[in-house]
Amino acid sequence: MRTFFNRLKIIVKETNKTLFLMCLALTAFGVILIHSATVSQLAEGELISRSVLTTVIATTVGIIGCIIISLFEHDFIVRFWPIIGGVSLLLMLSLFVFGSSPSGRDDAISWLKFGFFYFQPSELLKVGFTITFSVHLDNVKNELNKFSNIVYLGLHAALAIGLVIATGDLGSALVFMVMTVGLLFLAGVQLRYFAMGGAAVALAAPIIWYEFLSGFQKQRFLAVYAPSQLTESTYKTVIYQQQQGLSAIGAGRLTGQGLFNGTYTQAHLVPENQNDMIFSVVGEELGFIGCVALLLFILLIVLKIVSIGKMASNNVGR
Repeated sequence: MRTFFNRLKIIVKETNKTLFLMCLALTAFGVILIHSATVSQLAEGELISRSVLTTVIATTVGIIGCIIISLFEHDFIVRFWPIIGGVSLLLMLSLFVFGSSPSGRDDAISWLKFGFFYFQPSELLKVGFTITFSVHLDNVKNELNKFSNIVYLGLHAALAIGLVIATGDLGSALVFMVMTVGLLFLAGVQLRYFAMGGAAVALAAPIIWYEFLSGFQKQRFLAVYAPSQLTESTYKTVIYQQQQGLSAIGAGRLTGQGLFNGTYTQAHLVPENQNDMIFSVVGEELGFIGCVALLLFILLIVLKIVSIGKMASNNVGR
């Protein structure tokens, strides 16, 4: 027990407290925004919504998780990359048997339901992929730009991206693509391979369009880039959330309508504004100034993380 507390003291001392406090502040701000997006729907006697409670619980679990993970050096964690990658992969595959669909999205099976609790395996896959892909990059660092190694790295990424697309979570698939490009770029992959990868994606686009995208996903693309291909009623249905979100952001103008006072937000006119469309709450209630301030704060966190990453003792840690 004494060893544990001594280790805990070292962790507290070595933790970048500025980054930790910035993340806590951003999370607290997020909780306030979610409360604003849901407060008008609270039943009599309710103080907070389920969404707020879930976020608070998840944050608490996350902090505990950070402390537990910090008890171990990252080198120790990386040694278990086959287990981490395997568990992430199995959870993704389990979606094809036990996956649940979000409301109104029967084409997606991206969630596992445990009673009243929902879990999205693609979120864990992001961690697993980062670890396994970093190990992969480190293993071939001396011959990183050898064509065969680039092909294997591409297949590694394609496995993760393909599984996410197959479960209907196109948004997360785009996140994995950005992660892949970022990791390859930072590792030092030659630019010609990025050009070749872009060409390969362009060639594969028709296959992805006809074989992997659901009808609803296709409609979302068409609503933005080729609205004339949709009927008027379909277009209005598909684009409704985005149009309402933009209207809410525009209604905030420079300084916003005030926290808990947004017309669209409090009337719940933007679907899922406590989730995917939370930025519409920022725009309407805190205005352009609030939007810019939030984005700058997130940028500061990212830059802080990057600066800490550069201090890592090896490529995988970096």
